[in-house]
Amino acid sequence: MRGARPRAALEAAVASSVAARPGEVLVAAVSGGPDSVALAALLTRCAKAAGATTVLAHVNHGLRERGWQDEAVVLALGAALGCRVVTRSLEPGPGDEARLRRERYAALLEISGEVGSARLFTAHHAEDQTETILLALFRGTGADGLVGMTPQREIAPGVSLERPLLGIAPADLGAYARGAGLAYALDATNTDTAYRRNAVRVALVALRESFPHLDAAVARCARILRDERSATPRAALRERVRLEVRAVTGDTRDLSFERLDAVAESLERGAPGRHFLRRGVEAVIE
Repeated sequence: MRGARPRAALEAAVASSVAARPGEVLVAAVSGGPDSVALAALLTRCAKAAGATTVLAHVNHGLRERGWQDEAVVLALGAALGCRVVTRSLEPGPGDEARLRRERYAALLEISGEVGSARLFTAHHAEDQTETILLALFRGTGADGLVGMTPQREIAPGVSLERPLLGIAPADLGAYARGAGLAYALDATNTDTAYRRNAVRVALVALRESFPHLDAAVARCARILRDERSATPRAALRERVRLEVRAVTGDTRDLSFERLDAVAESLERGAPGRHFLRRGVEAVIE
């Protein structure tokens, strides 16, 4: 994250998103990789500040001979953070992505029920969001797929799945884990392009060199779709501004989302000011 104190900024962002409540139990899905290790540390920090408890949940997929080492990393992490660790192992089977995802979440829900938690947290980050949206696009999905992963949704009756790191770059999460002196494991299968997600991940490495703001742009498009499909007040204000510009200029194709959103935010707050939209076009709020 940008700024003079990226560590503090990350902690504040996660604490605000999580808004832990006194006495509640939060479950963090922890694979042992740098992203989930950072999630566990961040979640534990804000839970302790609020008088809540964090439980680390680890699922061994049974695909790798060294999977036990990931479990050892999570157990050591639990000891370092002062958190209970609960583990599950999946039955050996084909490495089908859909099956693994289904069984992993079933195991995590089982753990959540066992420890009495209504909130399950995963470490999905900004690059995961990009991969998810592109995979949906390649499958020929409709708008439902292009909204990507949501920050929060009900995954089972009374249990919500929450992703407080969706706007965070994985490099920032790795830096946070290292800065906290926490060990993590690196999964060699993440580069196995036999898995579709990994194939997209490898291709994106090269694309980010030419498009350094790629992930932010994809996330922005997903947020626009979510807002508009949910008919949020902010989306309605953006559309109002867009229509007024079209009425004056006849064309809105080169209007940026950021500038439209800035005008909509000012209208929400009732804040007067001038907003540059494009050459020769300004919005004046009085």
